[in-house]
This record gives sequence, C-alpha cells and structure tokens, in this order.
Amino acid sequence: MMFKNPFILWSLLSLPIMAYLFFGRKRERTLSIPFAAHFPHRTTLRVRAFLFARVLLIAALGLFIVALARPQKGYIEETIETEGIDIVLTLDISSSMKAEDFKPNRLGAAKAVAKEFIEGRKTDKIGLVTFSRKAVTQSPLTIDYRILYDFIDTIEIGMIPDGTAIGNALAEGSKRLAGGREKSKVLILLTDGINNSGEIDPITAAQAASALDIKIYTIGVGSMGNAPYPVQDQVFGTRYVSVPVQIDEEVLKNIARITGGLYFRATDTQKLEDIYREIDQLEKSKIEIKQYRKTRERFGGPLLAGVILFGMYVTLSRTYLKTIP
Repeated sequence: MMFKNPFILWSLLSLPIMAYLFFGRKRERTLSIPFAAHFPHRTTLRVRAFLFARVLLIAALGLFIVALARPQKGYIEETIETEGIDIVLTLDISSSMKAEDFKPNRLGAAKAVAKEFIEGRKTDKIGLVTFSRKAVTQSPLTIDYRILYDFIDTIEIGMIPDGTAIGNALAEGSKRLAGGREKSKVLILLTDGINNSGEIDPITAAQAASALDIKIYTIGVGSMGNAPYPVQDQVFGTRYVSVPVQIDEEVLKNIARITGGLYFRATDTQKLEDIYREIDQLEKSKIEIKQYRKTRERFGGPLLAGVILFGMYVTLSRTYLKTIP
C-alpha cells in the first residue's frame, strides 16, 4: 500500500486536537444540551447521542483525509540499463622495464597498479595486450577479472623478443576493441621507451584507432634523468648501472591528441597510481535506472466509509439532536 499524496496525511494530526476540544475540556464545565431541562428523563441518552455524533464527525473527517491522500495498491518495477566501456590495457614489457626507479621495478609497479585499476571497474569488459618487439594479446575483452589478474601475474620480461613496437601495440589493441559491442572504447598504453620496432608507425596506428572511435590514453613511465638498472655480473652478481630515461613524449602526446585522449608522465609509483585513478574517473560507465509504477486507486473505500459516517452525523444532528424551538 502506498499514497499518491502522502503529505496530506499530516492533516490527521489535527484530529486529536479536535477530539480534545470536543471531549477534553474541564469536567466542571457543564455540557450544554439544548432544552435538556425540558426532558430530564432523556438527558443521559441525549448526551450520549451528542458525544457519539462528535465521534462520527471526527472519524468521517479522518477517512476523508485518508481518501484525499489517495491510497494505492501495486508495485514499482525497476529496470537498470548499463552502458559499459570496452578497455584494453597495453603494457610495455621490453627489457628497459627492469629499471628500478619504481618499486620493485617499472614492470612490477605497472602490473600492481593495473590490477588496482581493474578492481575498480564493475561492468566493463577489459582486455590485455603486451608488447616489446611485437604485440601479443594476453587476454581478449572479458568481464572475468580473476582471469585478468592471473594473466597479469604471469607477465614477465623476455616473453617476447626485445624492442619497443608502439605502433604494433596500438594496432593489436585497436583490433581487440573493434570487435567490442560497447559504444565507448578506450585503450591505455604504458611504455618507457621510444618506438624502434614493428611494421606500423605509431601515428598511423593512432589515426586508424581514431577512425574506429577509440580513445587512447598514453602513459610515459620513468624518472627524470637517469635510472638504476640491474645488470647480472658473473663475478659480482647483480650490480646497478645508471641508464638515461628515454621516452618519446612528443609521439605519445600526438597519439593521445589524435584520438581525443590524454598523455600522462609517471615519474614514480605514486604518480602512476594517481594517473590510473584519474583515468578511472574520466571513463565512468553509465548506469540508468528506470522505474515503472503499476498501481490501482484505493481511495474509494475510505471515501465511502467517510460519507456513511458523515451521513449518520448529519442525520443525528437534524433529527434526534435537532434543536426544538
């Protein structure tokens, strides 16, 4: 049961006040019944009838208020419509990702932050592409995020011959997104180097992605200047050398601009986390809830009962309680 105009029910609070005015006055005040002195044997009956008429009036008014609030019986049906986003994470796994200007290293930080990003999505299909000299799809678009976590955990440097084929990575990721069903398509490319491999030019790949309505966010990973890089020495074991950080920011900026995306520079793990959070906020799925109300009016019952009680009140007032001249 529900009410179309529930605010009208506040009027019911006036009924106790009315009852008090009718019945709650000090008892020493004599109830005035017209011509009661002429009919002493009928006084008690007439008083009771008088009080009963007041009760009928209060009850009738209460029922009228309930009827005006329009009680309804039925239910509300909700339909939830979602518009998700198809997302492909494209991750550089070239040897330069071993650099330890991120903790534990660039690849380890990128994998951890990617998993956090996936965890924050709810209705989006996400795919995974890795690249170095060539690009490989590790996972097609899926909503099974557990499988994605497993794929990310198995990613290692050396799985693919070394190099940095940014154009090929964009083409592979775009191919996966082109088969998606959602209207919004996003590719997130993370790299720490300069395009030096592959058959496809990065700008050409970006233009093709733009034609497919794919938005690309590019992330350049690496501290400013030099970064510590682990080298295996047969005599001394692992030692570190300082290597220059080389990121083709101009190309990454152009890729993002062509597709309507943005370029970000991550100089440490915290900055990388912030970038993924910002992308997460920029690319929110749309959820629309539509309500369908199916009801039947039920004001007829209290209205009819109110009319009957009010009719009884009027009948009593104009007959038995009518003032005798």
